[in-house]
Amino acid sequence: MKAVALLLALAATSAAPAPVTGRWLTVDGKAVVAIAPCGKAICGRIVEVRNPAPGQATTDVHNPDPAKRNRPIQGLTILTGFTAAETWWTGEIYDPKTGKTYTSYLAIEGARLKVQGCIGPLCQTQYWTKA
Repeated sequence: MKAVALLLALAATSAAPAPVTGRWLTVDGKAVVAIAPCGKAICGRIVEVRNPAPGQATTDVHNPDPAKRNRPIQGLTILTGFTAAETWWTGEIYDPKTGKTYTSYLAIEGARLKVQGCIGPLCQTQYWTKA
């Protein structure tokens, strides 16, 4: 009986996704995103904008809500509502370059964070590195 309980505990532990919290450098190297608990979920916000190009927007100018277009990019929450699934985290990702929000999946692959943004079955994948 103890062996069965131990096996069930190990199976439950191995099914949990690896933690994704920490500071991550985006694929283009232009931002650092800090991922941390927020309430019962995991969220991520831009904590540093690196080497912005001249003329590049520093506010959320593409947001579909005109009232939010003056929000600074630095400090902007872009990952929201992430909860643990089988071997990944699922939630939403906001892209300030387009003003669109996508279903998203996060998972650790080696030393990188796999970040997917999806519309239905079509997903785009990026790999972020530890900052």
